[in-house]
Amino acid sequence: MNNFFTLVRKIYYNEYLILTFLILFGFLVRLYKINSPVADWHSFRQADTASVSREYVKNGINLLIPKYHDVSRVQSGMFNPHGYRFVEFPIYNAIHAILFKIFGFLSFEVWGRLVSIVASMVSGIAIYLLGKRMYGRDFALISAFLFYFLPFNIFFSRTILPEPLSIMFSVLSLYYLYEYVKWGNPRSLVISAVLVSLGILVKPYSIFYTAPAIYFLWKRDKVKAILRWEVVVYFLVIFLPFFAWRVWMSQFPEGIPFWRWTFNGDGIRFKPAFWNWIFGQRIGNLILGSTMMLPLGMGIISINKRKDFFLWTFLFGLFAYLCIFATANVRHDYYQAIIIPGVCFLVAKGLIVTYSLVRLSKRWVFFVLTVSVVMGLLISAFQVKEFYKINRPEIIEAGKAVDRLTPKDAVVIANYNGDTAFLYQTNRRGWPVVELPIDELIQEGAQFYVSVDYNDQTNEFMKKFETVYRTDDFVILNLLKRI
Repeated sequence: MNNFFTLVRKIYYNEYLILTFLILFGFLVRLYKINSPVADWHSFRQADTASVSREYVKNGINLLIPKYHDVSRVQSGMFNPHGYRFVEFPIYNAIHAILFKIFGFLSFEVWGRLVSIVASMVSGIAIYLLGKRMYGRDFALISAFLFYFLPFNIFFSRTILPEPLSIMFSVLSLYYLYEYVKWGNPRSLVISAVLVSLGILVKPYSIFYTAPAIYFLWKRDKVKAILRWEVVVYFLVIFLPFFAWRVWMSQFPEGIPFWRWTFNGDGIRFKPAFWNWIFGQRIGNLILGSTMMLPLGMGIISINKRKDFFLWTFLFGLFAYLCIFATANVRHDYYQAIIIPGVCFLVAKGLIVTYSLVRLSKRWVFFVLTVSVVMGLLISAFQVKEFYKINRPEIIEAGKAVDRLTPKDAVVIANYNGDTAFLYQTNRRGWPVVELPIDELIQEGAQFYVSVDYNDQTNEFMKKFETVYRTDDFVILNLLKRI
């Protein structure tokens, strides 16, 4: 038994061994259902992202003109015959396409998820490095542990979404900026500027990570630091590419989805429902499993205004993000992925402060805190496990049938109430909904109709158009052949 405890102590004091275990097991847990189709939670958003990558595989990579499979008016309110897709700058999609084309032994979807997983692993390392520089090894290891094993973050850091890559760029940029402030190495400042610029290009919401960045620069030499020429260049490098991209994409309005609704489209900001959804349901219950709210609260109230200004600014940036994009954060839980590094820092601080302040047996305090973390992970995992489920497997079978039975350049209507996950399964361009009278859509290029619902509309079309294939679960119709 003594040998066992001796081994445990050796492992505890070897922080790099612990970090290696965290990275290894963090990677392994993200492999769960890695080969599942793009039909799980938030499959519509994943399908849109994966579709841009798939178009790159088919037609070559053009970073300035990304395209995808949806030609409908659903996203932008305008007919989009070329399938333009101007949201984030398609760095993620280019990496995804290149890896699949070079290493084709894994499926296309698996490579997309691996891009996110690897980005998440790097983010965890950056969180550890930054946390150690700021608050020491225990804080760094706990923060990395939480980032790697929060069930919410496990799921969303293995989805085909640009968020993990953007988070990686953003956290790494803070680490290199800290190195610049600490040692004055201009190279670190350049690396930081390039990284945060890439993060904002991939996902504009990463701009809120500049709050702690401004603090770092202020800390170096107060007002003089902000006015240094290299700092001015730093911010130009950050924002000029983003504004250039915005100016460029304005030429393709049909490819720019509606976005103003994300701010406060339904007027929910600061209403009781807003606080309930963001801090009660999402952060409190879904992300932290309720029991970790105590250390989160302790982490917030224990922030020292002089010593912890980094955490203050981090907290301010993330809170501003949640409030400014109120409707988006309430409607879609994947929007909270960007706040996970900050949440991990605050919970880590809360755990350490609680352990050090409570005047009881340290073993009992350690036991209670450990139980609170484990219970939080389990409660969160119980909810997140539903995200992996495929609720409509028939869209996958119907998509395969369309891919098998129709020409490769066919244009289809995969009627799924505007959700593009079904259209993505067909491997064809087209519409995710019957947005106009069917004859008008045929004039715009629609050739086939597929549906997994035998509703009134589908039954009506079955009387008008020739049936290509039919099962109990779906039907495919040829819109160019009337009965």
